[in-house]
Amino acid sequence: MNPLLQATLRHLQALVAFDTRNPPRAIGTGGIFDYLRTQLPGFAVSVTDYGAGAVTLHAVRGQPRLLFNVHLDTVPDSPAWSADPHVLRIGDDRAIGLGASDIKGAAAALLAVANATDGPLALLFSTDEEANDARCIAGFLRAAPAYEAVIVAEPTRGEAVLAHRGIQSVLMRFAGQAGHASGEQKPSDSALHQAVRWSSAALDFVAGQAHERFGGLTGLRFNIGRVEGGIKANVIAPAAELRFGFRPLPTMDPDGLLASLAGLGEVPPVHFEETFRGASLPAGDTATAESRRLAARDLADELGIPVGNAVDFWTEAALFSAAGFTAFVYGPGDIAQAHSADEWVALGQLEHYAQTLDRIVSSGNA
Repeated sequence: MNPLLQATLRHLQALVAFDTRNPPRAIGTGGIFDYLRTQLPGFAVSVTDYGAGAVTLHAVRGQPRLLFNVHLDTVPDSPAWSADPHVLRIGDDRAIGLGASDIKGAAAALLAVANATDGPLALLFSTDEEANDARCIAGFLRAAPAYEAVIVAEPTRGEAVLAHRGIQSVLMRFAGQAGHASGEQKPSDSALHQAVRWSSAALDFVAGQAHERFGGLTGLRFNIGRVEGGIKANVIAPAAELRFGFRPLPTMDPDGLLASLAGLGEVPPVHFEETFRGASLPAGDTATAESRRLAARDLADELGIPVGNAVDFWTEAALFSAAGFTAFVYGPGDIAQAHSADEWVALGQLEHYAQTLDRIVSSGNA
């Protein structure tokens, strides 16, 4: 095992040991951030607490042109884990631990490279990516940082991802009128019937978007995640709540999609609220998005990072793109392992990622 991978695994063992599950959003400026501070000698370090578990650490050495961003929060573990999720287990070909793939493995490699090199380097660690509440990046961008481009670490199997879908989440409420279920009902009587009819219309609408495409992605991803309401089988439901999400292509109009979905069904909802929105990558209209995608491809080529396919999952690279930065996603690990029990990252991917970063920083290209 080469020294860079050994150092990466030492850092990963320490990072996995810190409980940064999100929720419960109980992350403060100590703990894992104390560890990061001690591992970054020679860097100008600033830590900012945005509240509700949203904390950033910005570390800069020299005058870098690129910013490497990685989030440190993880999803909660599940009962299906076969051992303590906060104790790193290293096998012949993988490292197993909560966040190892998503995406503390990348954070560990960045620390290892920071200590193995002395070239210009800028790092941004954040802790609210899993919360659907982009306080960290939004707060960081308010200071108008002066970087040419941003490389966001997520599990991409060591390839540069130039495009991905956006994400939008919506809360809907329907109102009916309680009554005995034995009689004839009008469409507006049952709130649950309204929700079901809306759901059927929404699925038909989504099927009608199947022809849309961008950068290898096709159609509109859509999911009804929760329907709640009613009292019992023989009582007409007076209220119902429905939560859904969708993932548009970069060329789709988020506001137009919201308006179309809100107008479906026979009876309009009494409440329709977008609870979260993340832009697509690259952000912008069709022409702007394509221009930004080509700029990101040129940067990946310059840095010697292979370009992979567009992906369906959302990342905070879209937030940097929307702010005008050239941005792409690049990290070790596979999204198939993220959020899973006994989450793992391949040692070979960790090693290659660290070696690539080492080459970029040592050459002064960062």
